[in-house]
This record gives sequence, C-alpha cells and structure tokens, in this order.
Amino acid sequence: MDKTLQRRFRPEFIFRLIGGAFFAYLFFGFMLLPCLNTLTSIFTTKNAAGEVDPFAVIRFFFAGNMGRYVWNSLKLAVCLVVTVNVVGVSIVLLTEYFDIKGAKILRLGYMTTLIYSGVALVTGYLFLYDSDGIITTLLTNAFPSFNKDWFSGFNAVLFTMTFACTSNHALFLRNAIRGIDYNTVEAARNMGAKPFTVLWKVVFPTLVPTMFSLTVMTFITGLCAMSAPTLLGYDSINPEIVRLAGSSVADESFPQARAALLSIILALFTIVLLTILSSYERKGHYLSVSKTKAKLQKQKITNPVANVLAHIYAYVLFIIYMTPVVMIVIFSFQTYGAIRMKKLDLTHWTIINFIGSEDYQYLTNRGTYKTRKGSISGLFSNEATLGGIKLSFIMSAIAALLACVIVVVACNYIFKKRNKKSGVVLEYCLLFPWLLPTILICYSYRTFFNSESVWYVGNSNLYYADRVRLLIILAYTVVKLPFSLRMIKASFYAIDEELEDAARNLGASGLTTFLRVKLPIILPSVLAVFALNFNALFTEYDMSATFASSYGTTYAMVIQSMCAEEGLYGYNVNASGRRCASTVFIMLVSGLILYLVYGVGARDLGERLEAKDRRRKRREKFLSHFQKQKAAPAGART
Repeated sequence: MDKTLQRRFRPEFIFRLIGGAFFAYLFFGFMLLPCLNTLTSIFTTKNAAGEVDPFAVIRFFFAGNMGRYVWNSLKLAVCLVVTVNVVGVSIVLLTEYFDIKGAKILRLGYMTTLIYSGVALVTGYLFLYDSDGIITTLLTNAFPSFNKDWFSGFNAVLFTMTFACTSNHALFLRNAIRGIDYNTVEAARNMGAKPFTVLWKVVFPTLVPTMFSLTVMTFITGLCAMSAPTLLGYDSINPEIVRLAGSSVADESFPQARAALLSIILALFTIVLLTILSSYERKGHYLSVSKTKAKLQKQKITNPVANVLAHIYAYVLFIIYMTPVVMIVIFSFQTYGAIRMKKLDLTHWTIINFIGSEDYQYLTNRGTYKTRKGSISGLFSNEATLGGIKLSFIMSAIAALLACVIVVVACNYIFKKRNKKSGVVLEYCLLFPWLLPTILICYSYRTFFNSESVWYVGNSNLYYADRVRLLIILAYTVVKLPFSLRMIKASFYAIDEELEDAARNLGASGLTTFLRVKLPIILPSVLAVFALNFNALFTEYDMSATFASSYGTTYAMVIQSMCAEEGLYGYNVNASGRRCASTVFIMLVSGLILYLVYGVGARDLGERLEAKDRRRKRREKFLSHFQKQKAAPAGART
C-alpha cells in the first residue's frame, strides 16, 4: 500500500493527472460543447409568435434561397476538382517527369502560390483582371467589345482558385512522382511502349492514392472557400455564414440559426468525404517494384509537334503564375497615382509604400485646399497595418507554439499507451477538428462564448473587448492540432526504443528521458511544424473574418479593408500601394519560412555536417589570410 501511494505521489504521476484533466477540459469546452451548442440552436428557434419551432429553419431552407449557397459551393467544388487536377498534374509532369527546357525556372514560378495565398493572392489577381485591371485594360483597348466586368462571380473564383490550389500538387504529387521506380518505366519502354502509354499505364496507377487524397482536399477547399468568393462577389456558403453571424433578428429571420444550419451542412459534407478517404486508405494500395529502386529519369518527348506544344503550354502557365507576383512587386515601388491608374511610371520609383510618410493636399467641396498630415504612409509607418502585423504575429506565434506543445506531450503519451484504449481515444480527440470545417468551429466559438453566463469559463464573455484575442488564439490552436499531430507523430517513429531503455536502466525518470533523449531527436520536426503553422496563421483570413471585432483586426483583415475608404476625405491615399507592399512582405516572410523548413530544415544529418564543415573551412581560410596580412610588415602590405 505504501508503494502504491508513493507511486501515485511521484511528480510524473501528478503531471500526467493534471495534464489529463487539462486536456479533458480543453476537449469538452473548446471542441465538443461549442459545436453541440451550434447544432441545438437550429432546433430551438422561435417563430413570430415567440414559440419554439424545431423545424422553422429547415422549412426556411427549402422555401428561401439558402439552397442556392449550398448549390454554388458544390458547383465550385466539383469544377475545381477538374481544373485543379488538370493544372496541378500538368505542372508536376512538366517539371518532374518530362524533359522540358528551363524546368527549374518553371518550378519556381509554379510554386509561387506557396508564398502567398488567401487575400494576398486574390488581391494580385484583382490587380490584373479587375474591371480596371492591367490585363483587362489592355484587352479592352485591343478589343473594344470585350466585357470589362468579366472577372467577377463564378468564373473569376474558378480561375483564381484553380491556380491558387495547385500548391498541394506541387508538394505532394511531386514527391510521389520522384518516388517512382524508374526500372518499371524503363521496362515498359524496352517492350516498345510509347512515352504517353508508359505515362498512362505505368506512372499514373502509382499516383492514384496521392491523386485521390488531393482530389478530396481540393473538393473540401472549394466547398469551404472564403477569400475568393468574398472579394470576387460569389454567393457561397462560408461568406454567407460570416454575414449571418454578424446579422440580427431585426435585420432578417433567425440569422444565427441559419448560419448554424449552413455550418452543419458543411460539416456533414466534410465528414462524409473524410470517411471515404479513410476507407480508401485502409484498403491499401501497393505496387510491386524491383528490389533495387532506380531514380526516375526525365522522359524526352520524341514527337516534335508534341514537344513544341508542351513547351508552349508550360510557359503559358508560367506567365499566368508569375505575372501577378511580378506586377505586385513592381507596383509596390510606384507612386499612388500610378497604382490607381494601373499604369507603370518608370521615371518615378518610391519606397513610400513600405516606409516613411508624406502629407497630402486635396481640393475640398468649398474649392479650398486642405492638407492631411501623413495621409500617404508606408506599411511600416501606418498604425493600422503595423498594429495588424504585431497582433497577427503574436497570436499566430502563441497558437503555433501551443499546438506544438500539446501535440508533443500527447504523442509521448500515445506512444507509451499505443496498445491501450486511452492512447487511441486521445489520438482521435486530437483529430476531431478535422471532421469539421474551420468556419463551423469559429462560428461555434463566437456564439457559445458570446455571453456572460458561460459557466465553463467562469461566466466570462470571451467575445467581449480584447478577450476576443484569446478566443482567436484558441480557435487557431484547435484548428492546427490535427495537422500538427500527423506531422509530429511521424517523427516519434524515428526514436530508437533502445535509447529509452538505456535511459531507464540508468535510472532516469520518464520526464527526464523525454526532455533529454526524445525531445532533442524530434525537435527539428517540431520546429518545422511550428514554422508551417505560423506561416499559415499569419496570413489567415477566414477565421479572423468570423471573429470580426475592432479588438481582433488581424493583418489579413487590414489588407482586405484598407482600400475600402482609400482617398476618402484625404485619408489612406496610397492604400492600394500599401496593399501591394503588404503582399510583398507576406511573400518574403513565407518564402523565408519555407526555405528554413524545406531548404535548411530538410537536410539530413550528413548534409548538415558537410555544410558545417564547409563553413568551418571558409572561416579558417579567412582567419588564416587575415592573420598573415596582420603579421606582414607595413611595407609588404603596401
């Protein structure tokens, strides 16, 4: 009995007990209860007589225009599956499978969507294709009958998201193609198969599992689209949920319940798709390959006509991908007049959109001139954008760190209890947010915690004033838990169990073993996940729009709204230039993080040791040369 009590009062046991209670509190209070509250709100609405009518919202759904939003989202998702797969497979084949001249440059262009997305990406396309955009203006001048308003609604959203959503293909499908055994390709070629026959009957079957996953991800992305439909004027589910969340009964009939119903519909679609994907993965898809795997070699297109057409197609796609990036970078150094007119003025370059401020003089209605102090201001000299950057940086860093800490502790427990139900239950709890669309989680937070009677958080209104920042951090953290779990859990498999046994035999406790043996091994992967989470959250817009508040205006929301009152009463005169500068800043930050993760961070131990040795040799060579110069006589140095 004494030994049992002694074991229970050990620090490790107490830590595990507190951690379990804390996790249960987080799961029930910040995952389960808010979503259940959203579900029940659908059936507790009151009719005009003030009576609870469980089916009022459902009747309104079939009688009103809510079904149109669902149909529009479904149409967009289905069309995106086709267009994104066509373009995504094309760019990977052109850069990784076929022998195309300039493939390295093409790859850089195709992967630009990895360094800017969401509002920033849509802004770039609007800059080119809007009614007064650069490309639209050129087309209108060349063809007077051309429709200037072509870039709006469904067509504009489909065009933008087709090229924005190929980043998953650029990452995952590229790795799948690089993993193909070249021996199978060479064997098919030796049997007389033509290049495209080999591609269709040998290469594509090995890509089916990856393609299926990418198709499901693309469908969910189209179904839950937010930024593009909002900015390009397309009626889909997510923008309507955000609009209804900010409405009131005085404006329209039970808006909150309607938003809840649309959120549940999104959740049902997501659950069905993820269930299908999991079922497909459990069946297993394997391909027999040779024992000695050969690296894939690029295939030449022997048909000269097909070769020319492939090169033309490759560089047309490159132009489509690169034009928004290049034009945004150039115009970020242009004056506000050139940016408003969408005309390059190569004689006037400025950095005012990034830093510094100028006064602006404008003509009032009374015919007099008035001066606004500092109305022309740079990205890092404007209080609104600087405040948005600071707020997003802090909230994203905290949320990314919390997600990593929770998952690392949870993974350590899951691997200890891998054959017990408690470990399985914990893993499925962390994957729970993947079953629900992001908008449902955020909307549930907004409605559940927007009250002074929420007993779960000490009767505090977390949506009130600056407390909304805590709510956003919690939502950020919960949404990133599943991704962090899948990535960090994989790194735990690299830990040799003999190291843990050796530490235990030396008398180290479980906590000491974790901190001094396991954590150093998985730390590079944890840092990579932290960087990717931060990168995604820093420019996040969908969740921030749901928590719309003057105390929670994130960087992406500032970018989206800074042009709404551009030039009004002499304020925010260069808002468009500042938005271009913001996009460039986002691309620089995202590019740096991706380089650290997939460049420096992707190197194995041998590559890191080689790089370290090269730096040491350069340092020794420099010091040796410096010491010789210092030791030489003055006359010899001169």
